[in-house]
Amino acid sequence: MPTNASTILVVEDDASVRMLIVDVLEELEFRVLAADGYEMALEFINDEDQDIDLMMTDVGLPVMDGRELAKQAHMLRPELPILFASGYAESIEVPDGMQVIGKPFSIDQLRDKVRGMLTPQL
Repeated sequence: MPTNASTILVVEDDASVRMLIVDVLEELEFRVLAADGYEMALEFINDEDQDIDLMMTDVGLPVMDGRELAKQAHMLRPELPILFASGYAESIEVPDGMQVIGKPFSIDQLRDKVRGMLTPQL
């Protein structure tokens, strides 16, 4: 893996979906942090020594949904790009500066969306 690989935090409560996304992103040579919900995600986000270049979160997380998690993340890391994944992508509204990808998505769609969101930072 390249030493300059971007780090993506993936927040997904469904273990099989989370593993699939992590595998795809790692194959695309990204560093990946995986969280099964908001608590683990916030631990990564609160760790000032942890680089995170993008957070990809499921909208429908239990307890704290993806939108609320995004608000919390932006309080700590205002510049963090956020990608929401949703089975209802066409019907959800996302805050300015954030994007959404509809489930199910192809590897190519995920790659293009993530690279498109990371490119301005390079």
